[in-house]
Amino acid sequence: MPTEARQTAERRGRWAEALCCLHLRLTGWSVIGQRHRQARGTGAGEIDIIARRGHVLAFIEVKARETGDAALEAVSTSQQERISRGAAAFLAAHPQHADCTMRFDVMAVRPWRWPLHVKGAWRIN
Repeated sequence: MPTEARQTAERRGRWAEALCCLHLRLTGWSVIGQRHRQARGTGAGEIDIIARRGHVLAFIEVKARETGDAALEAVSTSQQERISRGAAAFLAAHPQHADCTMRFDVMAVRPWRWPLHVKGAWRIN
């Protein structure tokens, strides 16, 4: 059974994701997926939010931190790689989005502020 601290962190994360989805919708994005994950053993990580606006398909990692810099630092290189693999798997399963420009963003949820949307937080090689 999860600890109380773990449950609190889970609730905080879900709240942060919901706030980010609201922010995205208010700024013209269509949220097409949340908490998207591949089968275990694929090496692909969970993608918090997948959103589309025009020809841009954004794979968004949500971090609830005190500052935007702290949120960016919280996304490790290995996490970026897992999310990138998850994005490739998503595109393979949803070819209707193949014409889109793929982008990896981070949204930082900071106390008493609207989320900070960092566009193009990293690129894949």
